[in-house]
Amino acid sequence: MDIRIQKIDETGTEYIEIGCYKVDGRVQDIVRFVKSRQGSIDAVKDEQHYQLPITDIFYLEAVDDKTFIYLKKDCYETRGRLYEFESSLSDRDFARISKSVIVNLMKVSAIKPALNGRFMCVLSNGEKVIISRKYVPDIKKKLKGEE
Repeated sequence: MDIRIQKIDETGTEYIEIGCYKVDGRVQDIVRFVKSRQGSIDAVKDEQHYQLPITDIFYLEAVDDKTFIYLKKDCYETRGRLYEFESSLSDRDFARISKSVIVNLMKVSAIKPALNGRFMCVLSNGEKVIISRKYVPDIKKKLKGEE
């Protein structure tokens, strides 16, 4: 497969073009990957509003009827509910790992066994989040690409 990159004027719209004989699994994987890199989420920090790129999100956590978004070093609050994010991010590389946490699988650097059948996600920023026993089978499937 040949890859060509062409620079365009800043006033133009960025695009990706795929030339293929047929739309097979490889092409669908490329399209899915590109789509997963788009989008943002509204959030608030210190009474200022932000648009957080989805690719920058490490994980989302629900605490006391509030939802927080964690980036590499910062934490923001958002109005959305965790179940809404689970639904809207389901076709991207995000997965629920506990009752209160959804993690960006692209930010996971390691998964290690923890106590009582649970596992621990080590994120690329060094943070650690626990995968509940209930969600371990789903995470394994997702990481293997079976979902």
